[in-house]
Amino acid sequence: MSRIIFATGNEGKMREIREILKDLNMDILSMKEAGIELDIVEDGSTFEENALIKARAIAQTDVCRAHGDIVLADDSGLEVDYLNLEPGIYSARYMGEDTSYRIKNHNIIQRLDGVPEDKRTARFVCAIGAVFPDGRVITTRGTIEGIIGWEERGSNGFGYDPIFYLPEYGCSTAELSMDVKNKLSHRGNALRALKEKMFREHLI
Repeated sequence: MSRIIFATGNEGKMREIREILKDLNMDILSMKEAGIELDIVEDGSTFEENALIKARAIAQTDVCRAHGDIVLADDSGLEVDYLNLEPGIYSARYMGEDTSYRIKNHNIIQRLDGVPEDKRTARFVCAIGAVFPDGRVITTRGTIEGIIGWEERGSNGFGYDPIFYLPEYGCSTAELSMDVKNKLSHRGNALRALKEKMFREHLI
């Protein structure tokens, strides 16, 4: 059976990925589960470039070549309009790689202190790069629009979810149920676009 290897060790991401791609009827493994350990330098200038850097590096490993794996990688982040789209592609490394998201979230809230709601607009962006055994490559992008909240709320998410507020739902993305979050999320949107593209171009 063909396998999909996703370039992450993040269990939160893997749960979301498996749920959205479950109808492909393929084994979906994280790098760790596939026995792949790589230190990949993400030095692209866009989310798409970084996603493909990761996917290509993993696709070239002996493990993936031996199994004929499809390799997916994402690069995602938060863009805050008032902060000139920071932290953007540096979202994971914002304020240092080992800095907790609680500290990062509080820093963003502090930088927006006194900023009115209509200027707190932000979005989550996710680009997914896919590398196929025959060398073909595709990318997709998904986004979700919202605003930066005034405090951390919710425990159903990770990263910047507790400060990313959806006015139409009256809550943060960390307060959404997993089902609703999967339907709305930037990663969910990018994964669904990828799945459609894979079927349309007969890649699976």
